[in-house]
Amino acid sequence: MATVAVTDSTFDAEVRQSDIPVVVDFWAEWCGPCKQIGPALEELSDEMAGKVKVVKVNIDDNPNSPAQLGVRGIPALFVFKNGEVVSNKAGAAPKAAIQGWIEDSI
Repeated sequence: MATVAVTDSTFDAEVRQSDIPVVVDFWAEWCGPCKQIGPALEELSDEMAGKVKVVKVNIDDNPNSPAQLGVRGIPALFVFKNGEVVSNKAGAAPKAAIQGWIEDSI
């Protein structure tokens, strides 16, 4: 399952009301580290399909969602479970580290 682009208007439906845990990647086109972890998140989205949903929120086009969560730097990753934030981390990391963090969080 490929990552899903989420907007401020679809955030609640796609993230907070999801039946499975959701990894939210707050990113921007100009962000080098965001582009660095993008392929790893795509792979994890496929590998963990059915267990977790991976969504991406472009902060330049959708400023409200990151503001509500206090995002100060990107990439910023959040894990939502049952509509609530259960974990978050900032910055780029190798795929294995991101996968371990997701598995520990869900």
